[in-house]
Amino acid sequence: MTEVEAPRRIVDAPLVSPSPSAGLLEVFRRRYLLRLLVRREVNARYQASALGFLWSYINPLSQLFIFWFVMGKIMDRGTEMFAVHVFCGLIVVQFFVETFNAGTRSIVRNKALVRKMAVPREMFPVASMMVSLYHIGPQLIVLLIICVSCGWTPDPVALLGFVLALGIICLLGTGLALVFSVANVFMRDVGSFVTILSNFVRFGVPMIYPFSLVEDRFGAAAGYYLFNPVADAVLLVQQAFWVGTTSDPEATQAIHIPDNLYSYSFLALGVGFVMLVIGQLVFRRFENRIPERL
Repeated sequence: MTEVEAPRRIVDAPLVSPSPSAGLLEVFRRRYLLRLLVRREVNARYQASALGFLWSYINPLSQLFIFWFVMGKIMDRGTEMFAVHVFCGLIVVQFFVETFNAGTRSIVRNKALVRKMAVPREMFPVASMMVSLYHIGPQLIVLLIICVSCGWTPDPVALLGFVLALGIICLLGTGLALVFSVANVFMRDVGSFVTILSNFVRFGVPMIYPFSLVEDRFGAAAGYYLFNPVADAVLLVQQAFWVGTTSDPEATQAIHIPDNLYSYSFLALGVGFVMLVIGQLVFRRFENRIPERL
C-alpha cells in the first residue's frame, strides 16, 4: 500500500529584495541596530585612550578658554561675555558640521556592513547624526556651569528655542547627509568638497560676530541673512544661554536678537523637513546601485 503524497502549494508571489525598503521609518523600527551603530562609533572614537570620555569635556573647555583669552581679552571684540557668545554658536556649528561631514562618509566608511547586512542603508547617516547629538551633552554641561556661575537664570521659552534649534540641525544635517552620502559613493571627491563647504559655515552664522553687526552693515537686507537655518539655530541657542549672562539681558535681547526670530526659525524647521524628504527620495532613487559601486 503506497502513501498518498500531500498536495504541494505553489504561492504566486513576486520576488522581493531581502533588504528593508521602508527608508527612515525602518531605521527607527530597528532601533536596536541604530543603538549598536551609535555605541560602536562612540567607542571607536575613544578606543585606546587613557582619559576616554573625559576628552568630551576637555575639548569644549579648552575651546572656551581660547575664545575667552585670545578673542575676548587680547583682541577685545567689544561683545559682552564674548566667550559664551561664541561657544553657543560653536555648539550648533559643530553639531551641523559633524553630522554633515560624518554622514557624507558614512556609507563608504561602513561599506563592509553595507555589503553583508540587510539593513536600511539610511541607518548609517542617521547614526552619524546621533553620534554628533550625543557629544552635545558634555558641551552643554560645560556651558551650563559657566552660565550659572555668571548669574544666568533659565527662561522656559528660550530653552524651548534651544530644543527647536536642535530640531532644525537634526533635520537639515540628516537630509544633506543622505544626499551627499550617496553622491560620495559614486564620486569620492564629494567628501573633500563637503569639508571645504563646511569651512564657510562658521562665517555664515553670528558666532564670531553679533547679529547686530549684520544689521548695521546691511540694514533691511539683513533679513535675507536669517533665511540661513544654521544662523537661526545659533541665534536661538544664544538667546537661551548667552543673553542671560549679560549685565542687562533685556537690552541684549533688544539689540542682538531679531524680533521675528521664531518666525524665521519655524520656517527653517520646515526647510529642514523638506530637505529630509528630498534626501530620502534621492537616497531611495540610487540605493540599489550602492553595493555594486562599493
